[in-house]
Amino acid sequence: MAGVVFTSTIKLDDSDKWFIEIQDITDEDDIRTEICFDLDEYETKIEEMGSEYGGHIDEVKWLKDDNVLPPVLDEIRLKMAEQRAKIEEERGEPITPVAEKREE
Repeated sequence: MAGVVFTSTIKLDDSDKWFIEIQDITDEDDIRTEICFDLDEYETKIEEMGSEYGGHIDEVKWLKDDNVLPPVLDEIRLKMAEQRAKIEEERGEPITPVAEKREE
């Protein structure tokens, strides 16, 4: 079986409010789509979708529609960083691996 791959696409609705569309593209014949209107909902839905694979997701590809401007991306990045810090504080450890600095 190929890896478990989801896409998370940042989009704007008709009133220019952002939302995230998650798609499970692991099986091209059965693409599942979920819509999230905030990061709490995103976290819940991506965990639910990942649970179908034993909680293992190989990759999340982040995309954005062409009409999504940098200030919207900055807002989402800031909220994601705050949420990650909260989770790491609760767990007492980093949730993402720290990249090793390569020597040149």
